[in-house]
Amino acid sequence: MKRNLILLLLFLGSLSVLNAKNPKSIIIDDDMELIQIVDSVYMHVTWETSEKYGRFSSNGLIYVKHGEAIMIDTPANNNKTKKLTEFLKDSLNVTLTKLIIGHFHSDCLGGLEYIQSIEVESIANKLTIDKCKELDLPIPSTSFEDSLVFNFNGVNVECRFFGGGHTYDNIIVWLPETRILFGGCLIKSMRSRGLGNLTDAVVEDWEQTVQKILDSYSDIRVVIPGHGSMGGEDLLKHTIDLVQKEKNATL
Repeated sequence: MKRNLILLLLFLGSLSVLNAKNPKSIIIDDDMELIQIVDSVYMHVTWETSEKYGRFSSNGLIYVKHGEAIMIDTPANNNKTKKLTEFLKDSLNVTLTKLIIGHFHSDCLGGLEYIQSIEVESIANKLTIDKCKELDLPIPSTSFEDSLVFNFNGVNVECRFFGGGHTYDNIIVWLPETRILFGGCLIKSMRSRGLGNLTDAVVEDWEQTVQKILDSYSDIRVVIPGHGSMGGEDLLKHTIDLVQKEKNATL
């Protein structure tokens, strides 16, 4: 009996890993989808078109527990954020209760005005909030400095600032129960051949910032970049390589 129980637990664990490697996609419309990583975690992917970059996708995360959800980064505008939030409610029977903002760019907080209109708490680094005030953007409701850990229906969620990189205020979000790290635009996908938009970047600190993340989490299972496909901790190492190449190119 004990042996059978052990085999069952191993089997269920393997299914969970398999789901992360072969995620299931839920198409919302031509510009939006949810990709299920594990039972309670979805990557939301939205598409935008610009003159400079053409058609490109941006990633965020949805963490679901007991009918409630946390969103990490909004789509780039209020309309898409509303559509995603209403889809969670109408199709998945999930109510959004918190938003975590990765940094001050629109692909993180472009839908904050809508989030505030439905009275959902929004959490951000104090540096992000200060920048929102400077740029006359909507102001997140809850601030933190170095780190914030809170309980979400029985599981911990950790927001942490390790230093500058893509922007001077970028944070990561760690979900210890699932060992998923949301790196946002601080972390590049494996298909990235450069660091992308460097308008607000802190290139001189970027490598050290990512190395601190690697040193802090030894059991990362899945890493979500701000754009492109998810991966493992290899995305962190790849980002460090790209930063080193960028520094060498400017010498």
